[in-house]
Amino acid sequence: MSQSIAARLDAVRSEMAKANLDAFIVPRADEYLGEYVPERNERMQWISHFTGSAGMIIILKESAAIFVDGRYTVQVKLQVDGELFQYMSLTDTPQIQWLAASLGSDARIGYDPRLHPLSWQKSAESQLNKAQMTLVAVDDNPIDLHWQDRPLASNAAAILFDEKRAGKSSQQKRQQIAAIVAESGADMALITSLDSFCWLLNIRGNDVPRLPVILGTALLTANGDMTLFTDVEKLPAGTSEHVGSGVSFKAESELKDALKELAGVKLLADQNSSNAWSQLIAEQAGAILIPGFDPVSLVKAQKNTTELAGMRACHIRDGVAVSRFLAWLDMEVESENFHDEGVLADKLESFRLEDELYKEPSFDTISAVGANAAMCHYNHNNGIPATMTNNSIYLVDSGAQYLDGTTDVTRTIAIGQVTSEHKKMVTLVLKGHIALDQAKFPRGTTGQQLDGFARQYLWQHGFDYDHGTGHGVGHFLNVHEGPQRIAKNSNDVALLPGMVVSNEPGYYRAGEFGIRLENLITVRPCAALANAEREMFEFDVLTLIPMDSRLIDKSLLTDAELNWFNDYHQLVYKTLAPLMQGCELNWLENATKAI
Repeated sequence: MSQSIAARLDAVRSEMAKANLDAFIVPRADEYLGEYVPERNERMQWISHFTGSAGMIIILKESAAIFVDGRYTVQVKLQVDGELFQYMSLTDTPQIQWLAASLGSDARIGYDPRLHPLSWQKSAESQLNKAQMTLVAVDDNPIDLHWQDRPLASNAAAILFDEKRAGKSSQQKRQQIAAIVAESGADMALITSLDSFCWLLNIRGNDVPRLPVILGTALLTANGDMTLFTDVEKLPAGTSEHVGSGVSFKAESELKDALKELAGVKLLADQNSSNAWSQLIAEQAGAILIPGFDPVSLVKAQKNTTELAGMRACHIRDGVAVSRFLAWLDMEVESENFHDEGVLADKLESFRLEDELYKEPSFDTISAVGANAAMCHYNHNNGIPATMTNNSIYLVDSGAQYLDGTTDVTRTIAIGQVTSEHKKMVTLVLKGHIALDQAKFPRGTTGQQLDGFARQYLWQHGFDYDHGTGHGVGHFLNVHEGPQRIAKNSNDVALLPGMVVSNEPGYYRAGEFGIRLENLITVRPCAALANAEREMFEFDVLTLIPMDSRLIDKSLLTDAELNWFNDYHQLVYKTLAPLMQGCELNWLENATKAI
């Protein structure tokens, strides 16, 4: 029988008392520090019932506080008991400063070093020391000690990802990354990002929802040899032959001893993405930590020709699946069959499920009707799904994991008659989408420098949106891949050929509606400017799905923008029509007609 939240808090406080702790910090993270967390590692959810993807809880002796960002200010009050937790802003209230104000000097603040990056640990320790407080690492997480019905770890076997899909062998990849490790002056690199070592080894898995990876941690030497600490029972026969020579597999329980043997070793580690526990153990053993970025991430982001071919192929099939859903949706609305957000999300997935290469969604589908779409990361599973109403707009942001690639697309759909204000705002968003899609830029340009392309028309009318314009996307890996991004905030990673990014400007009017138009695009050399005095790049679109022309105010488009819109729809029709038939093909023809 599951405990009440109050009982769970009491249990954690009993462990705090044993360790003489005045506070214990619970982040929404596990030891791998990724965006997606297996159910058995959702400690923050266990202690509070909060299901959001970001946040932190601080438990004091007689009270507790939950810190969430603006995406979750409504959700947290629905899911978390306000009598047990104080609601705080993750962005406006620095947690360490809050602790210093809440507790006196000499307070002992407990944390699990596996669940925080080393950069956080260093910053927190410095701030707490200034307040004459102590940061205390715990060996055993008090939540783990009392989680009676904790879900079991996945026992699904790893997937050996064929070189015909990967484009390079594991040995080729390891030699390429080893050269980067050596160039950094390191003897070895600590690889903790799950998608990084899976990419290196041409392995995928089923250990994490929405992310086709296995759990583990890797050490890669500067000569290309590699040890992966993982659940070796999940590795299928033939794994050693698949990855090639120079790779050994050990149980995760052996990682600590391996780190203790690194005395004198120069260890490259990403202090922002690798947990404090692993780096502190290595450092205490005498390893010399070399701070740096994950050496895999930039290479992995630049898709090779095989990976790009897979991305193009899966986007065509995904375009058919989503277009079939949109055709069904229009027919249902015409028949006045108004479904709820959950039914709509499930129906969309049913079309993708017909593809034999489909594995799972690449993230939880955002199926949002009316005012719910104004919450840009809305999830209908966190409450009672709303039902479509006539004369409104519907936003659906979804993606898929296929064996040959990963997709992510958002469309905003007219349900019945829409207002002139709806059309105006959708068209302003479309203009920004087109501007970014058509951008030409020299080598060395970052996403931050291009972000304004997508926002400019909204800005001219006094509008904006609070999320980034674009994120990287992996190849049958993480739908949110770095290190590149297109956003206002500083990012010195240049956009390079082969990178896949999203183009997703939006607009959100609280309590009324939300709009987003998202395609995936890839960076390529600009053939039209091949003889320019500088090396120039441009984007090539991957996503091929109609945009709803019923939501476009043609009078707000320039001739060039109108041509782009019609040319895009011509490309969509030409590509998808041979794969569709009957009333769905008729729908596609109508949806892609020139305006």
